Amino acid sequence: MKFVDSATIRIEAGKGGSGCLSFRREKYIPDGGPDGGDGGDGGSVFFCGQEGLNTLSEFRYKRLFRAKNGQPGMGRDRRGKSAEDLTIEIPLGTQIFDLETDELIGEITMQGQSLLVAKGGFHGLGNARFKSSINRAPRQTSPGTFGEVREIALEMSVMADVGLLGMPNAGKSSLIRQISGARPKVDDYPFTTLYPNLGVVRAGTQYFVMADIPGLIENASEGVGLGFEFLKHLSRARVLLHVIDILPADESNPVDNYLIIEQELAKFDKDLFHKPRILAINKVDLIVEQEREECVNQFLKAIDYKGKSFNISALNGLGCKSLVYGLSELIEQITNEE
Repeated sequence: MKFVDSATIRIEAGKGGSGCLSFRREKYIPDGGPDGGDGGDGGSVFFCGQEGLNTLSEFRYKRLFRAKNGQPGMGRDRRGKSAEDLTIEIPLGTQIFDLETDELIGEITMQGQSLLVAKGGFHGLGNARFKSSINRAPRQTSPGTFGEVREIALEMSVMADVGLLGMPNAGKSSLIRQISGARPKVDDYPFTTLYPNLGVVRAGTQYFVMADIPGLIENASEGVGLGFEFLKHLSRARVLLHVIDILPADESNPVDNYLIIEQELAKFDKDLFHKPRILAINKVDLIVEQEREECVNQFLKAIDYKGKSFNISALNGLGCKSLVYGLSELIEQITNEE
């Protein structure tokens, strides 16, 4: 599942240190000479891929990143200390653009991948550098050059670990509200979800990203309904969570609803159809508790489902904690296999 997160920042590489103007003046050494050292180089700015990051939110609060300047040169041919480079960690899947030229500078796709985005200034030269056979006492030095300054746009393709799918009004938006900080609009009419919603879900000390797409309907793979333009992105999710309304308000058959979604996945992409998935049977709180297990078992038997399923209520949270941990375990398993 792919969504775009963006931010704009300003980066400033460090200025090179100036060269030093100095002459040796030591007792008992009659012939002094120039001994001004070079300055140090200014710090450059790099972007580096960090696997643990999944948003660009921190760049909305800190927008200026400035590397340090190089130190000036000193007498006795001592060179100024070069400044350390500034490394900015960004999530994998982030593209870096120069705002002034709209140029794509590069894209970070791998853990530890480093990209130079602003070169530090070159060091200035001390007067010792300008000594020659015809100029024994040069008074010439050079200043360090300025580092590059850039206005940068960051665009990140957020990779969702879990992609929600199901019929309109199956309860996907209510579920993502229940188990994450996402707050999609929820109401009682078809196609509540008009745009993708993204939420970060916590399972103990682990986190994963869940994405809700517009509900799918029959022939969605052929462009019918709102879900088609997002259907192709489901292949980027590691796990699919199929949400089924066990008691649809429109009195449709949940078995037929399940089969319609599965058929649309198969028609659209065979690899997508075989992607690991978990079934969430929603609104079980509407079934009398004594009849709940039998009703769910009849449904699972009717669709010939052999995978992992969870009985939940997205509205009141029933079974949602177990579902979250089940998803987390499956994601961890897939990650280890990869």
